[in-house]
Amino acid sequence: MASFNYKWSLIFLIIGSIALFHQANLAAAYYSTPSPSPAKFKAMPWKLAYATFYGDESASETMGGACGYGNLFNSGYGTATAALSTVLFSNGYSCGQCFQIMCVKSKFCYKGFTTVTATNLCPPNWAQDSNHGGWCNPPRQHFDMAKPAFMKIAQWKAGIVPVSYRRVPCIKKDGIRFAFQGNGYWLLVYVMNVAGGGDVASMWVKGSKTGWISMSHNWGASYQAFATLAGQTLSFKLTSYTSHETIIAYNVAPSNWRVGMNYQAKVNFH
Repeated sequence: MASFNYKWSLIFLIIGSIALFHQANLAAAYYSTPSPSPAKFKAMPWKLAYATFYGDESASETMGGACGYGNLFNSGYGTATAALSTVLFSNGYSCGQCFQIMCVKSKFCYKGFTTVTATNLCPPNWAQDSNHGGWCNPPRQHFDMAKPAFMKIAQWKAGIVPVSYRRVPCIKKDGIRFAFQGNGYWLLVYVMNVAGGGDVASMWVKGSKTGWISMSHNWGASYQAFATLAGQTLSFKLTSYTSHETIIAYNVAPSNWRVGMNYQAKVNFH
């Protein structure tokens, strides 16, 4: 009988060891599996549109604009910019998107393409026919480029040229930048230097004494929160309009943040 019990004890011990070994392997496989990295925004297919230009070679008339970037030299966009027709502007959600544009089917074309960032809206001109002056009237897809950018793809005397364009990833150095306006009870934030798709669909702010607060889209590339945030360290959560990637920028602004100042995160979209 003792021998019989010993054999069964040995069998149960072996079965238990095998089960524990299998469970350990499953746990190791689970915890060692790397989390999937976010997909990088990739260039989109080429499409057809038209392009004009506004302002002169200094691009002074392109400063400011519907996206709210202010002085485009200070905000890092320079003269490689364009105003988008209503269809392309998407109520401001296209602000910050990057486009490759090349002139096609015109004797005024130069070879190659140039890359621009959407910084402004080209509004409709209902007093003009869409095919004769009302270039930005819906449903036209149109780029009103800064003159220096236009002169990289065509002779300026052309006035208007057919173009081929596509969305491309925005290549940026460093993290997203936030420009603060408002006051201690109303925070208005302009979002700049956005990589990847270049755009923002939604945004949240978190003070060191609050949870995440949803910010509403104000206009262009600005988001606002009606909350008491003065004297708190601020973090931001953003979701891309195009790729839907979500990132969190912790402790972007110190507790003594001020309106009129810019603050830079250490993260950006892919």
